[in-house]
Amino acid sequence: MLRGIAALLLFQLLGESLVFLTRLPVPGPVVGIVLLFAVMQAGRRFGHTKYPRIEAVADTMLSNLGLMFVPAGVGVVALWGVVQNQATAIIAVLVLSAIFTLAITVWTFIGVRKLIARSGAGR
Repeated sequence: MLRGIAALLLFQLLGESLVFLTRLPVPGPVVGIVLLFAVMQAGRRFGHTKYPRIEAVADTMLSNLGLMFVPAGVGVVALWGVVQNQATAIIAVLVLSAIFTLAITVWTFIGVRKLIARSGAGR
């Protein structure tokens, strides 16, 4: 389990370092997880299909995912006055981002479906 955690932290460090050096407007952990995904996919091409240490850590973290929301909930309660003052803006952002996400998802689905139909892989 320790090696799996070390691997995840290594990729987070790599992501943070790349963001720091290149000044990308993307969070470092996101870049790190993309790098981890790329390395794992490259490993699949060379016949390495299982990563049990990383999978064990990921499963443990996912099973305790609810705990990750506790700090956010405490923050909302602690700053309830700010949330109330900005309720209109918060609701507007939530609604617009939901609509935007839904539209992008639908357009992506339609695009992939057309690509699959065009290549004949859907038959």
